[in-house]
Amino acid sequence: MFTKRDLLQQRTSIDQLKRHNSLSPQSADMLGQSIASSWQRSVSSEIPKERLAAPLLARHQKVKTNLDLALEACSNDLSHIAAQSSMVIAVGDVGSTIIWTASSTQMQSAAEKVHFIAGGQWAEEEVGTNALALSLKTQQSSCVFSNEHYMESVHDWVCYAAPVIDPYSKQVLGVVDLSTTWKNHNTLGVLAAERCASIIQTALTEQQRQRLYIRAFASPQVMFNNKSLVLTPRQIEILAILALCPNGLNLENLHQAVYGERKVSVGTLKAEMSQLRDILGGMLGSRPYRLLANVEADFLYVEQALDSGYIASALQLYKGIFLSKTESPFLCAWRDCLESRLSDMIFKTKEIDLLLKHVAHFPEAIDAVERLIELLPLDHPAHQSLNKFRDIS
Repeated sequence: MFTKRDLLQQRTSIDQLKRHNSLSPQSADMLGQSIASSWQRSVSSEIPKERLAAPLLARHQKVKTNLDLALEACSNDLSHIAAQSSMVIAVGDVGSTIIWTASSTQMQSAAEKVHFIAGGQWAEEEVGTNALALSLKTQQSSCVFSNEHYMESVHDWVCYAAPVIDPYSKQVLGVVDLSTTWKNHNTLGVLAAERCASIIQTALTEQQRQRLYIRAFASPQVMFNNKSLVLTPRQIEILAILALCPNGLNLENLHQAVYGERKVSVGTLKAEMSQLRDILGGMLGSRPYRLLANVEADFLYVEQALDSGYIASALQLYKGIFLSKTESPFLCAWRDCLESRLSDMIFKTKEIDLLLKHVAHFPEAIDAVERLIELLPLDHPAHQSLNKFRDIS
């Protein structure tokens, strides 16, 4: 437990580092490397000095995600924790936009004032250093104390955050943040955030009893109820098509989506569907053909990230060409559309580090190479390597 004197000394030390703009290696050790790096990124983001509240995104109807459904199941437990601990609890999506909150009476007014509410955009490039965004960026638990925050209006806060990880796919689905006043800072705060993340992850497990997960980037794989299935490439294509058409397809439309103009009999497709129904234990409906299990897929996550404008999340999930060997006209057209949308977002971003990391994994990503050449000064040491990538492409 910290004394008031300890906390005041900590605030004074942070103020001194900020005043001298001292971000030396020694300072980074005092702050923690993740906080020091976040400060530097926040400064380069040119966040308006007068910004005292997070930008507020208008709420709109959307298809409920597994995270939304899990929150419906465990919201009472989380609300109880907020009330008993004199905190505000917020759950954010992968782009640091808050999708759910519960607040104690002590923190409610302060949370509303800075838009620490549903729709509040707490991405680092919008409001600077904060625990919610930092936890998503590092994919680890984090604590941001008082004036470690970039935005002055939350200097009276201390925030603890932990990523929410899907128990099956191991993908980060979002983040949970617990916040209170800096005078109530406690060494157990991070553990409390991790406990809340665990509550959400348990709810995710409960609501995913019949769960189908499709990985279609890089090496395709299908998991059903946490067990890997042995499927043919054609069967994986069929599942991917049905995942992209949740309302289902009749036999004729599914045949066209899979085979196009190739001369393959309808009977062949019927046989494929019969085998898939046996493998999935009845989780494949007919008339129309549709998936009855809870469906998740890496390509659906990328699509959702693009819909939300979250380029960092989209590039992180994009681990290779989508079903690179498919001849399905439907899947080829969808892949072309996805790559076009991703390329358009790449040419609009100014995040150099993000693009450098993407090119390191995919040197053939000519769109990212071209964008980096536009963004980097001519004397930057990466230019020579980037030009080589462009020449190879």
